[in-house]
Amino acid sequence: MDRVKGKVAIVTGGAGVLGKAQALLLAKEGAKVVVTDIAEAGGKEVVEAIEREGGVAIFLKHDVSNEEDWKKVIDQTVSRFGRLDVLVNNAGVVMNRAIEEMSLSDWRSIMAVNLDGVFLGTKHAVGAMKKSGGGSIVNMSSVAGLVGLGGGSSAYSASKGGVRLFTKASALQLSKAGHGYNIRVNSVHPAFILTPLMESVFRAEAEKTGRSYEEVVQMRADWTMLGCLGEPDDAAYAVLYLASDESKFVTGTELVVDGGFTAR
Repeated sequence: MDRVKGKVAIVTGGAGVLGKAQALLLAKEGAKVVVTDIAEAGGKEVVEAIEREGGVAIFLKHDVSNEEDWKKVIDQTVSRFGRLDVLVNNAGVVMNRAIEEMSLSDWRSIMAVNLDGVFLGTKHAVGAMKKSGGGSIVNMSSVAGLVGLGGGSSAYSASKGGVRLFTKASALQLSKAGHGYNIRVNSVHPAFILTPLMESVFRAEAEKTGRSYEEVVQMRADWTMLGCLGEPDDAAYAVLYLASDESKFVTGTELVVDGGFTAR
């Protein structure tokens, strides 16, 4: 129960299903958690759930594509808890649209959250983590950042592929040996975790292809070696490992949580 005891962690997109699972698990394992999201009511509900279990958490309203918001979140985290040890860049959005039907503003809206948000979080977490003696940054990517996916996932894939390589470059710069930062940076790559967001993607695909929703879900499950979809805790435990000192010799890598989808 103490895998991240004493650590202070920020989880962006904490009101969503994946972010909630991460925040709850980090708190259960001893971290003080700062839950951030643009969805204020949902974020506060996550904090209340943590507190009911005896954990410590606060909510901060936060648009990850806004640099001023990032400055405030880092400042308020350090002011409240005195340090920052873990940043989970979890916030993300999905768009399923054909390239020729996508506007430039559509493209930029995906990049603003999925890629700019990770850059801004890393940029502003560095100073606080250096003062704390180091830390761990966990960037939520996707299997779409490792392999190409069909449908209208081009912008999403581009953003998540950017997260993967930004993670590796950041790990080099923020390493202790290279530059004296002592900050580890890793990415997590889930596939087909059944969340409301993924459900909406599946329903859109069902409508477009004429298949039933159940057929689309089963098709995705059949794509994995394990023959099933993932659950939010599957990704949350990956985040917990990378946030904890158990992964003290792990940086610049991708932790794939995909049921074997990319093993082909």
